Amino acid sequence: MPDGAFAGHARIQDELSAVGETLRRVTAEIRSGSRSHGSGVIWSEDGLVVTNAHVVRGGEPLVRLWDGRALPALIVNRDPSRDLAALRISARGLTHAVPAESRDLTAGALVLAMGHPLGVRGALALGVLHNAPAHGRGTRPRWVRADVRLAPGNSGGPLADARGHVLGINTMIVGGLAYAVPSDAVARFLEGDATRATLGALLRPATLRAGGLGYVVLRVLPGGAAAEAALAVGDVLTAIGGIPFNGPDALPGALGEARPGDRLRLQFVRGFERLEREVVLRDAAGRTRAA
Repeated sequence: MPDGAFAGHARIQDELSAVGETLRRVTAEIRSGSRSHGSGVIWSEDGLVVTNAHVVRGGEPLVRLWDGRALPALIVNRDPSRDLAALRISARGLTHAVPAESRDLTAGALVLAMGHPLGVRGALALGVLHNAPAHGRGTRPRWVRADVRLAPGNSGGPLADARGHVLGINTMIVGGLAYAVPSDAVARFLEGDATRATLGALLRPATLRAGGLGYVVLRVLPGGAAAEAALAVGDVLTAIGGIPFNGPDALPGALGEARPGDRLRLQFVRGFERLEREVVLRDAAGRTRAA
């Protein structure tokens, strides 16, 4: 290898190592109950930690920092429909994440994921951005998708750009791609955006046996729109108003354009039956109309 090329390669390695160390310091390990564990992102120096709602489903969370400190956490906000949770630990002066603007992303950009997969602490994975969330008038950020290898334990950890700025919170793997909640959406969650339209259910995209894409109902929130429409865990949503979903952003996109009180006709499969229900969307506080 020519000396110049070797020096360039070494410089890139050093830069990635530095970014990896930055991410390691803002990534916490979270344990909740006897089985659930995952990752979290230190969002502010005064002990605010963001993770996935499914990471803190049971028991009082314990947050382990990069320096080995293990601190009990209080769940201050949890939204299963967005799969986000905010925790508070008693600590100050913490190194914290720097959110990135997802609207500046371009497909093919280098991305990094940090987490604690399968019990391996501080594991760094490299990949490329598959696509960025949609933006524009009447739209809201949806998912950041990346071709990066994740495993159980990465949930709740950061997906970052080459500078170490956090693009989103890693949430799930669909079709081999990592899906992350954009930092923009995390900011709205932390600000308490209670006027958005919600279905009141935790969903996961899934490939249908007959082809196409659907959403599996993992949980129905009491008193929400899905509960009122008698949707159940295990139902697979396949279309809105007779129009099949054309991608994993289709349903979040429809909800992003809707308002509390709007009505949607959902087609879904339950067992071997094809059913249809009308749902009246609510806001995050359970009301059908925004205040």
